Amino acid sequence: MDNTASFVVRFTQKLYQTEEGDTDVQWRGKITHVQNDEQINFSEMEDAIKFMQTKLSELTLASVEDRTEDEQKGILSKSFDIWKKMAKDYPKMVIDVIKDPKAQVTQIQEQISQVGDELSSKIDVDSWRPPSKSDFYKLTEELKAVSKKIDEISSKFK
Repeated sequence: MDNTASFVVRFTQKLYQTEEGDTDVQWRGKITHVQNDEQINFSEMEDAIKFMQTKLSELTLASVEDRTEDEQKGILSKSFDIWKKMAKDYPKMVIDVIKDPKAQVTQIQEQISQVGDELSSKIDVDSWRPPSKSDFYKLTEELKAVSKKIDEISSKFK
């Protein structure tokens, strides 16, 4: 039996105007269970956590179905210890990633390097820098140029 559960989580940021005219932000997401391609959309992280808990519970239950009921309860209890820790730590973790993704990549790489050399190939984050206004301006100009080219090509086929 394959005891693997993988999840892909995607976040999308939506900026909007409140009735008072202030700018506000909302994060939305989609989580996919890789092994069976089941997915849900969420706007609250708790929904993503519940989805993962359900999938991992199913995996754990399937792997202990030949055990006694008491053994199953004990194994499930141990299995959920990770969620107790995550419920306590995940809000800070998500905020830290949004505030400083570079630092979080470095922290993850340090954790991976403790696992073994074969996983410790590091990404060079020292060269990272936040985008500047000139980066956005340059990108906007390049997108306008590409759009103009697409219009020119499209007009040839009309």
